[in-house]
Amino acid sequence: MVLLADLNFDLPLRNPVIIFSLVLFIILFAPILFNKIKVPHIIGLILAGVIVGPYGLNLLRRDSSIVLFGTVGLLYIMFLAGLEIDLTEFKKNRNKIIVFGITTFLLPLTFGTLASYYILGYGLLSSILLASMFSTHTLISYPIASRFGITKNRAVTLTIGGTMITDIFALLILAAVSGMTKEEVTSSFWITLGISTLVFVLIVFLVFPYIIRWFFKKFDDAVSQYIFVLAIVFLSAFLAEAAGIEAIIGAFFSGLVLNRFVPHTSPLMNRIDFVGNALFIPFFLISVGMLVDVTVLVKGWGALRVAGVIVVVAISTKYVAARITQKAFKLLPAEGNMIFGLSTSHAAATLAIILVGYNIIIGEAPNGDPIRLLNEDVLNGTILLILISCAISSFVVERAARQLVLTNDDEAKDNTAAQQRILISLAYPHNVTELVDIGLMMKGKKSTTALYVLHVVSDEDNNEKAEPAGKKLLDKAVKQAAAAEVVLQPITRYDTNISNGIIYTIKEQNITDLIIGLHRGEDDKKDFFGAITERIIKRIYETIFIYNHVQPLNTIKRIVTVVTPKAETEPGFTHWLLKIMTIAKEAGLTLSFYAAAETIVELKQFQKNAGENIPAVYTLFHNWDDFLILSSYLKQNDLFAIVTSRKGYASYQTALEKLPYYLKIYFANQSYLLIYPKQVEQGIKMDDVQYVDSSLAETVTEKVQVLKKPGDLLRELFRRKK
Repeated sequence: MVLLADLNFDLPLRNPVIIFSLVLFIILFAPILFNKIKVPHIIGLILAGVIVGPYGLNLLRRDSSIVLFGTVGLLYIMFLAGLEIDLTEFKKNRNKIIVFGITTFLLPLTFGTLASYYILGYGLLSSILLASMFSTHTLISYPIASRFGITKNRAVTLTIGGTMITDIFALLILAAVSGMTKEEVTSSFWITLGISTLVFVLIVFLVFPYIIRWFFKKFDDAVSQYIFVLAIVFLSAFLAEAAGIEAIIGAFFSGLVLNRFVPHTSPLMNRIDFVGNALFIPFFLISVGMLVDVTVLVKGWGALRVAGVIVVVAISTKYVAARITQKAFKLLPAEGNMIFGLSTSHAAATLAIILVGYNIIIGEAPNGDPIRLLNEDVLNGTILLILISCAISSFVVERAARQLVLTNDDEAKDNTAAQQRILISLAYPHNVTELVDIGLMMKGKKSTTALYVLHVVSDEDNNEKAEPAGKKLLDKAVKQAAAAEVVLQPITRYDTNISNGIIYTIKEQNITDLIIGLHRGEDDKKDFFGAITERIIKRIYETIFIYNHVQPLNTIKRIVTVVTPKAETEPGFTHWLLKIMTIAKEAGLTLSFYAAAETIVELKQFQKNAGENIPAVYTLFHNWDDFLILSSYLKQNDLFAIVTSRKGYASYQTALEKLPYYLKIYFANQSYLLIYPKQVEQGIKMDDVQYVDSSLAETVTEKVQVLKKPGDLLRELFRRKK
């Protein structure tokens, strides 16, 4: 039994339970308190680190545990930057990224070298190394941009790409200067570094995707998937260090690789964001604060002069680089501020460069003290730069983010989102997760589209077993959506049969999109859809998506969509196309369309008007009698979307009658999505009468009698008199 008197409360604290408890309370209350005075929570965590750190109240040491969690937090920030970046936008703006990266590297390097050499009086190597520190920046304020949901903005994309360029160049300078002081820089040094870096890049971008796709296909456990993602991140960071480059580069590259496997609207993405922002990233910010030595302000004019030059040159050159980029590419003023805010904060790479320079001994003073490449004044000035630059970065990014949210027109593109309602009908336990996932993709992360999930208990079922089974299906679906922070409204309906339950729920809730799983029945052509689905297709004219999953949606590479001729003439054309584009955008997929020439023109025009930069390929295809040729174009990791039609409408053709047979026999191992576009209802069809409730059938039969010929009615009347 441990008594209170036995606990050690000496400062700094050493009891791990007390230390961890204190850190958690800091993470909890620092953002709350600083938000009250309109100060970004990131500054609150850094200042909290200053207060409890060795240069403040000395409550905590910056020991191995703090360094460990801080390193994890830094790598997590870089990983999130790669994971959340819009790869399409990244590729589109690669030239702009290169220009910004070179600008934000050369300006601080040039002016920093001149200031260090002529104002501070340092040697050439010391000046170059110190100036390379000015060129780097750490995405300290990236979590703020992520919180406001603007990570796909072009300004954020430019800054993230520029971060990689500046850090790589700065770390190369560090390696060169360090080698020159030790006389190790030879041609073999650069050859070895180049080969090791190339091997690292090939492993991450060519080998890792196969491993990741295999794992996600084999294991769907939430915990296993999250741990696997973390393992990939830190393995990539380790391989980067082994190659001779910084670990943050490896973490960023792992985010780029995992970008296509972790949809932005998914439970896994939500878990990654939650754990990082709740634990690892705050630990890193606190550890940065614990480095700050405020006593540098009273250590004499020499330290203040060095600190002043470092702060002014580092921040002003980053500001100029951001403004040059804004003017050159005609960005909004708020986007220019965002670039400056994200690129002005110094922390990880900056500290790494300074500590290496501080630990390099280039001589010995007459009194026996070592002469360092970068002295203690530079070290203290850099620590002060970290505090000031992070503070400026946080304020600027938060203000710019608020402005960009107001001017962001992403949500304006989805004008009908509030009127759209998606219904997921559940029947089988094996596909609940997949149906919910595709519903989340179809909805989109920022959309206000309502999402419902339905289970029908019919009179034909054994209610004692059907009700508990249906509740389990609904609970599983709601939990899956809740893990992605999406509210899924469950509906249990009691009706004479399942098809009626689905049909009347669609009418009552004003559903615009129905998602159902493919029927699992006997192995023959007539039972491909099943009686329930057949009735729904005949009696419902809203958009219907029938999903057959073979592999998880996050392992899909592209969506191959074949469109019936004249599909562009029907009312639901733009609606289903927008849903396909939303799925592709959320999952990071490419699009490939097979359609008639007239349809391809409309497809291209719609994508252009929508302003979406989703990679798409268009191929001429109009002979649906030769439908099987499409099997040769499909790959294992494709989602095959077939835009079909109900009988009797403009895009319907007799070849569609063979579609169930083809899908069952030749596409059984392919994930596919059957799409029945929205149509204008044409009134009651006589062949639908058999599917109506028995009570309604009698009423309809009576009304049908009125439509009989007068002669038939007279004959019946005379027969009755007999």
